[in-house]
Amino acid sequence: MTYRDNAGTVCSLKIVTLLVALSPELLFMGAEVQLQDNGYDGLLVAINPQVSEDHNLIPNIKEMITEASFYLFNATKRRVFFRSIKILIPATWKANNYSQVKQESYEKANVLVTDWYGTHGGDPHALQYRGCGKEGKYIYFSPDFLLNDDLTAGYGSRGRVFVHEWAHLRWGVFDEYNNEKPFYINGQNQIKVTRCSSDITGMFVCEKGPCPQENCIISKLFQEGCMFIYNRTQNATASIMFMQSLSSVVEFCNASTHNREAPNLQNQMCSLRSTWDVISDSTDFNHSFPMKGTELPPPPTFSLVQAGDKAVCLVLDVSSKMAEVAEKLNGKADGSVMILVTSGKDEHISNCLLTVLSSGSTIHTIALGSSADENLEELSRLTGGLKFFVPDKSNSNSMIDAFGRISSGNGDILQQRFQLESVGENVEPHQHLENAVTVDNGVGSDTTFLVTWQTRGPPEIVLFNPNGRKYHTHNFIINEALRTARLCIPGTAKPGLWTYTLNNTHHSLQVFKVTVTSRASRPAQPPATVEAFVETDSTSFPHPMMVYANVRKGLYPILNATVTATVEPEDEDPVTLKLFDDGAGADAIKNDGIYSRYFFSFAVNGRYSLKVHVNHSPSVSALGHSIPGSHAMYIPGYIANGNIQMNARRRSTGRSEELRKWGFSRVSSGGSFSVLGVPAGPHPDVFPPCKIIDLEAVAVEEEVTLSWTAPGEDFDHGQANSYEIRMSKTLQNIQDDFNNAILVNTSKLSPQQAGTKEIFTFLPKLFINEPEHPLDGETQGSHRVYVAIRTTDKNSLESAVSNIAQVSLFVPHNSAPVLARDRLILKGTLTAMVFIGIICVTIVVTHCILNKKKKADRNENGAKLL
Repeated sequence: MTYRDNAGTVCSLKIVTLLVALSPELLFMGAEVQLQDNGYDGLLVAINPQVSEDHNLIPNIKEMITEASFYLFNATKRRVFFRSIKILIPATWKANNYSQVKQESYEKANVLVTDWYGTHGGDPHALQYRGCGKEGKYIYFSPDFLLNDDLTAGYGSRGRVFVHEWAHLRWGVFDEYNNEKPFYINGQNQIKVTRCSSDITGMFVCEKGPCPQENCIISKLFQEGCMFIYNRTQNATASIMFMQSLSSVVEFCNASTHNREAPNLQNQMCSLRSTWDVISDSTDFNHSFPMKGTELPPPPTFSLVQAGDKAVCLVLDVSSKMAEVAEKLNGKADGSVMILVTSGKDEHISNCLLTVLSSGSTIHTIALGSSADENLEELSRLTGGLKFFVPDKSNSNSMIDAFGRISSGNGDILQQRFQLESVGENVEPHQHLENAVTVDNGVGSDTTFLVTWQTRGPPEIVLFNPNGRKYHTHNFIINEALRTARLCIPGTAKPGLWTYTLNNTHHSLQVFKVTVTSRASRPAQPPATVEAFVETDSTSFPHPMMVYANVRKGLYPILNATVTATVEPEDEDPVTLKLFDDGAGADAIKNDGIYSRYFFSFAVNGRYSLKVHVNHSPSVSALGHSIPGSHAMYIPGYIANGNIQMNARRRSTGRSEELRKWGFSRVSSGGSFSVLGVPAGPHPDVFPPCKIIDLEAVAVEEEVTLSWTAPGEDFDHGQANSYEIRMSKTLQNIQDDFNNAILVNTSKLSPQQAGTKEIFTFLPKLFINEPEHPLDGETQGSHRVYVAIRTTDKNSLESAVSNIAQVSLFVPHNSAPVLARDRLILKGTLTAMVFIGIICVTIVVTHCILNKKKKADRNENGAKLL
């Protein structure tokens, strides 16, 4: 590769850093699922390397997806089915004439089969991190679910469960049950079970057997020991997102069967829309039509692939002979990994795209500086590789970060190397860089401290472990040619706070960089992991980029972490922003371990790099109490022929709180993304407040209290100018015609700083009697109101309308005549008071006139006497 002449020391340093960071554990990616001619191709199921080999596991996966294909085909009204599936067999299993992997990998699988290291079992679920109608991250199944036939009594058949989770993953719909709110009070002040559709029947069951509702619900509180058990035999055909286990359930809830009043996640996230309504609006359905005829689609075909020894090729040039390089290393390019690093334009990229795509290799690209070819990332996109950008700055540690991400593993957490620290700073003469890094007890094996410098000799290094043991420069392995110092801690590094100081003993400014890495210390306990990523590969001004960090320990989310993203553009200063897991703004779901934020501080066109730092204090609670994601519901039992038949209890997925002892720190590269259309120079405000997504409404007597998280002046930054709250007696009115819904007086409500919890109370009876035309299907006596909010900034830019909240007003059925009577009484009373007032005024005036006249007469008589 030819570097620009003016790159100088910076480019030389990047090459040195590249050689130091190269590691044999390399990540490679797989292709996305494609829908063609009503069939899904390219679905990838990956078995974790820690899963024990079982000869029943693969046949059960095949049977599950085959059943799911036909069930899905009928549920979508002959719209879609599964055509081809690949199952990635771990390299830890015995070879059995499996095909060689090409670009498939564990990290890009659509379905994961894993025990998550110590957390056996667990509900099948899909991890959703975006809003309604958006694709999720993956579907999870435990080996226990796939092998234990007894669990089908509670979940239903595995194929039905797969369709439930596929709808979460592919179409962004949510669960229609709610274990935390198993019942609710409807618009007629009646207690109802949270379900969809409402036609699904059952009975309340106490500890000793069936019992009437009043024994289970006292003063609107659900009594401990009570549950609602559903009848095994039903007539209801919906809904798959509620109880896929019922044999009668064969479709999703639609507009006619959807229960809008149920307090479930589907209603909250999708503004009371039915699951079928959301699915029908998906890209899949916009580009496909129901298959004609009555024949069923063919069953899916399965390919079994297994990873072997990988050939890793570092390429410092773009050439049509790249595939030949890998073939020399491994005999053929299938399953090989190429890391392409370049800083300039190259005419060969377009010439070798097809060759590379058909080679079976995965290409990770690293663009050095702003002059790297604009088509470079196309190689990564076509082969499922990662892409990175290294700014042309001497203090950037992006090169090592990139290799740290590429070397993050293949699903086997024991083989992964975790970055605990990554920092680069300019240090003035005779000054120092001082910092501390936490080594938690989840890691500690093969812990390495790597120090690099820019010119001349190494800095003076002082490192202390948590017990006070001191390491000096002479304890490090020094490589003067590469300008590196490396210290590998023998055995398991002591958990706790390690502090280091780098002293610049020279008379000129130095660039010091520190990277600390470590591996898992105990097979039974998974360490904290961080994955940074963005929503899309590119965006156009003024559309923001969504930045994410997935922070968890095994299955469980890590809460209350301090997550900071650093976004570095070409030739501009880096921008830092905090990410949040609060269920507001860019963060779709609260406490799911996925921290999110909008990024829109676009300085220039071109590439931007992303890095995330995560720190967690030992003084705050770490792990969530439940596994996040949208779960298939496990049914505790059924009513069959009048008898209660209970299913076996689910096995608990125990969790550990060991993180609280030490806390932890992690660093993860999120790769790069591109931005186009950024105007030169200052530009007017084009960023509106973000949409409110967590609006809730609660009725207390005659008042309604709203709560939500404040958006900002620009998306979720700053402080907005005003709120516009509107309400309606009909859902469709506020959905389709927000501007003409009833306006609530918010003159005394001013937005607070973004991220602040807002609370606002008003009297809806002052508004609900205003004229509003009910639509077909809406009842006059529903006694429910629907509320939504829109936010405006100081330049009159408006946010999207919030999620729609609903609330029961508990108005009696005869409220209309009572209100009419009250109005008549009030009108009569006011009229009488006015009439009495007029009489009183007349009497007073008359009395005054008569008194004045009498006084005048007395004065006149007195004058005559004189």
